Amino acid sequence: MTDDTTPPASADAVSAAPRIGDQTIAVLGGTGPQGRGLARRFATAGLTVVLGSRTAEKAEATAAELSSALGIPVSGASNADAAAAADVVLVVVPWDGHRELLESLRETLAGKVVVDCVNPLGFDKQGPYALQVEEGSATQQAAAILTESRVVGAFHNVSAVLLEDPAVERVETDVLVLGDDREATTLVQELADVVPGMRGLYGGRLRNAHQVEALTANLIAINRRYKCHAGLRVTDV
Repeated sequence: MTDDTTPPASADAVSAAPRIGDQTIAVLGGTGPQGRGLARRFATAGLTVVLGSRTAEKAEATAAELSSALGIPVSGASNADAAAAADVVLVVVPWDGHRELLESLRETLAGKVVVDCVNPLGFDKQGPYALQVEEGSATQQAAAILTESRVVGAFHNVSAVLLEDPAVERVETDVLVLGDDREATTLVQELADVVPGMRGLYGGRLRNAHQVEALTANLIAINRRYKCHAGLRVTDV
């Protein structure tokens, strides 16, 4: 794996690197608000998208609704079949099912770029708060399980409401992309960049994922107080 101290790649290496437009994107948990919203934006940008869910029937139904709304083909399958069909796999499932899903797909996801979008959050009378994760973060848990995959963390702080709203033409937010593999993080930055208004920025190593995941609790608190759909913008970049 390469890292953030690696010298710039040669022109030949850059041209040989995968481009996001050539990749099939699977969204596991694609029938939930965040998954549906990301799938909508990627499909609208012209990418090949497969929705995954616990059951193929649910995924197919959601994909059919999305295809009808967009006039663009989107397919649906079980999480396992969607993962097998894709080059880049987004994990957008509830935290309590995170470990079980990834353990069940360890072999299927080997060699693939896996983008963990999960935020381990709890809620009580005082509002949202970040949960403690043994591995440090959901993204690090994914990397510990998927040792043969190229795990990246991204899309943690993007509003599902904005993603799903067809009246919102531009999703004005930055996406922090975290990982230890330079080529994989660059590819996921490109994935964020296909959405108008969205910008993918390298946000550090996998070990820095916890604070990015936890920031979602702050954004939810902001949304509740100010009746908005807050996002993140990084200045001077």
